[in-house]
Amino acid sequence: MTTETADGELWSAAAFGVLFDRHAKAVYNHCFRLTANWAAAEDHTQATFLLAWRKRAQVTLVRESALPWLLAVATNVVRNDRRALARRLRLSGRVPADRPVADHADDVADRVDDERRMARVLAAARRLPRAQREALALCVWSGVPYPDAAAVLGITETSVRARVSKARARLAALLEPEPVVTVPSGIQEDR
Repeated sequence: MTTETADGELWSAAAFGVLFDRHAKAVYNHCFRLTANWAAAEDHTQATFLLAWRKRAQVTLVRESALPWLLAVATNVVRNDRRALARRLRLSGRVPADRPVADHADDVADRVDDERRMARVLAAARRLPRAQREALALCVWSGVPYPDAAAVLGITETSVRARVSKARARLAALLEPEPVVTVPSGIQEDR
């Protein structure tokens, strides 16, 4: 038995800061995996905890942890932001630039590389059915145990496992590297 206070007790005691400290990094990483953008992930993490605070009476604890519920809230926050952005773009008639927003910290190069890699994975993941994307994001990307994901998603653990398995297989096929075509020496390319 651990002496660590359960999330449910912190929630009811309104010690929300402790919950934030405990789960903010996991929520932040989850948001990054959904957006492929560090700055957006930070904004979505803040929005997730703000929404969680407002809806704290509706929290669903899974084995005394609020993390699976917070990750589900974060997924919805990202999805809603995407919808709002699409509406704004349709209204303004503008097309978004297709380049990641760089952070001006010391690790700019690493962050840009992370964003590019994650953007490629995310583009492939968007081709998966929504149910598979959600199971993949919770269980694989954010490490939520299958039983906890099942409780949050309202399905059986077997269904979660099946969705994750199908998502992994389809994602692997979608992310296969394209063959590199090289021109043998002595042969000139058409110009």
